[in-house]
Amino acid sequence: MDPILIIGIAVALLFNFLNGLHDAANSISTIVATRVLTPIQAVTLAAFFNLVGPLFFTTAIAKTIGKGIIVPGWLTLDVIIIGILVASFWIYFTAYIGIPISSTHAMIGGLIGAAVAYGGHTVVILPTLKLLEGLVGFGLFGIIAGAVILTLLARWYHEENLKQYAGLGAYFGFIFTIPLCIALHLLPISGIVSIILFIVISPSLGFALAFLLGCIVIRICRNKDQKKMNHVFNKLQIVSSAFYSIGHGSNDAQHAMGIITAMLVTAGVLTDFSVPLWVILLSSAAISLGTLTGGWRIVQTMAKRITHLRPYQGFCAETGGGIVLLLVTLFGIPVSSTHAISGCIMGVGATQGSSSVNWGVVRRIVTAWVITIPLTAAFSWIVYAGYLSIWG
Repeated sequence: MDPILIIGIAVALLFNFLNGLHDAANSISTIVATRVLTPIQAVTLAAFFNLVGPLFFTTAIAKTIGKGIIVPGWLTLDVIIIGILVASFWIYFTAYIGIPISSTHAMIGGLIGAAVAYGGHTVVILPTLKLLEGLVGFGLFGIIAGAVILTLLARWYHEENLKQYAGLGAYFGFIFTIPLCIALHLLPISGIVSIILFIVISPSLGFALAFLLGCIVIRICRNKDQKKMNHVFNKLQIVSSAFYSIGHGSNDAQHAMGIITAMLVTAGVLTDFSVPLWVILLSSAAISLGTLTGGWRIVQTMAKRITHLRPYQGFCAETGGGIVLLLVTLFGIPVSSTHAISGCIMGVGATQGSSSVNWGVVRRIVTAWVITIPLTAAFSWIVYAGYLSIWG
């Protein structure tokens, strides 16, 4: 095997290791915050189910990463290595300062920047006009339908400030309509447009699902003994944490799978884009080892600084996050597990009122989300341009 290919595979596995280290907070923050498990117990549980997840689900995300963002012929070994190294640096830096960002978006930004420096902006796979028209059409339908439905419900319950309810209805109408259209194959969305859309949709879906689950649990358990309910949800949270970790592993471990498979195709080792079993096992092992190390500063941010979590809230957040991740994994959309669980934590916190959420911390987290793709793309472009000027 070509030495540069071996280096590329090692870099991709390093990325998955750092992904696990950084995103360990996503899997364990809620269960640590509610003190159901110790940090060591929590990361061990998460690492095991991170390993299990990719073995039971499709490799659709690996295909999206490997051949759905950059025109395959332009995804060369040096483009991949530089893009992944820039992404890995950003992941490590944000883990060090305790800011949860999307490892997925860091990698995508890194690949886009290096590829554009190599081949120009045309190497990025952009959506077709037909897809954009469908997106606008279905999006407008969801916005109007959501606004009308929530306004009518608000009037039925004699609520004031109907404009506020109309705005919320429009927002969540769009958030739920687009994934539904994707699931029904009415909107064959993929590539960069799906990634950008789900920067908004993923945390919003998590927020809505966790908020709804939290309200249902509060309703069912409102007259129950609190100590007994805490004991029950302590046990249930172990299950929900494992469920979320399966979703995290099945989505995020595929990043390295897609990159390694793309490199194998580029190097001529594989004739078609089919993820080998050994690539699945190595990628899963790398993200699991990273999870075992734990990004403890990010755990502190996720577990304590966004909102104060009780056991039932931890259960609702993890269950909502797991549902979001598994759904998007089945449809091959690489989303941020950080975005999903952050939205869920905000959602269960909001069941106690908006003042229960530290919106100042939320704003800093969202800012990091927004700048990740353009920042890693810009740095990757600079690094690759420098590489070309030296090595030609």
